[in-house]
Amino acid sequence: MQTRTSPLLQRIPITLKLAGLGAAMLAIFVLDTATRYEVAAAVFYTLVILVAARLMPPRALAALAAACIVLTALSLAATPRGNLHSGLINMGIAITAIVVTTYLVLKMEAARRSAHDAHAQLMRIARVKSLEGLTTSIAHEVNQPLAAIVTSGNACQRWLAQDPPNIAKACQALDRILSDAGRASGIIARVRSLTRGDPPRRQRFDLGRTALDIVDSAQAEIDRHGIRLGLDLADGLPPVLGDPVQIQQVIGNLVLNAVEAVAERDEPSRRIRLACRREGDAVVLTVEDSGAGLAPGSEERVFEAFWTTKQQGIGVGLSISRSIVEAHGGRIWLHSCELGGAAFSFSLPIAPGAPRP
Repeated sequence: MQTRTSPLLQRIPITLKLAGLGAAMLAIFVLDTATRYEVAAAVFYTLVILVAARLMPPRALAALAAACIVLTALSLAATPRGNLHSGLINMGIAITAIVVTTYLVLKMEAARRSAHDAHAQLMRIARVKSLEGLTTSIAHEVNQPLAAIVTSGNACQRWLAQDPPNIAKACQALDRILSDAGRASGIIARVRSLTRGDPPRRQRFDLGRTALDIVDSAQAEIDRHGIRLGLDLADGLPPVLGDPVQIQQVIGNLVLNAVEAVAERDEPSRRIRLACRREGDAVVLTVEDSGAGLAPGSEERVFEAFWTTKQQGIGVGLSISRSIVEAHGGRIWLHSCELGGAAFSFSLPIAPGAPRP
């Protein structure tokens, strides 16, 4: 089993992080000045910019990039030895890398903020209004392009962190970030087709991989609440048959419900476990939490429309989830779990032609 915890860096005070960035810039300046012109140590300023992107607003990040450029020029003037022509070329390369990295990071962070703002707005609408099954579905479904944006953003950072930075690959990742925003319209259309009673678009897909995509999209919320997430995904699971977009909606609903349930507990007790296994001719996915659980006798009522235990809930998420699962020939149920809270499981039939046990 794998366990994900909040990153240690999130607990470091912001002043200490900024001091660390200043120390890194000073170290790069000293290294660039002490080495020969032929050594392009100034390119490491791009790493400072990548780290600072999560700590500074856009204007401050642009000012930091300008400071890195100034330090690069000062270092060239203070370097005592080497081939000056090579030094000028290396300075030009370093300044170009700093400018391009800053531009890409600013674009990436703008896309990330827009996506998270849209997600937060959809979630607020879903909780305030009644009879908003469609809006709730959209809020969950938007997690898919958000996950793609985060994945592409991390890939962009990795390409830029190489020495030298792979600008071409980073630009490709940035293009994917910008294009994924357009995927939301297709997702909304798919959710609308569900509400009209259209049959799901069935295809073969990996249920475990789909669950990991949802976990990645909800990771920021999981980390924010200090939740320990356990993953127990069986190896070699056969593909299932169904509409992956609609099944993502089901998994997203269960994961977000679990996050809300454990957020009320003391932080050391906040645990969620996601498991995926094969049972006969079906694959079963389970989401367990260490929350307060549900009262005995809630096994059936919890799936009724507009029945909820949450003060701000509207009681449509699980009802929609059951409709989706049953439309795919599966079932969903509530049961007890080892973590002490609630556990929801649902099954989907294995795709025809998959190997039998």
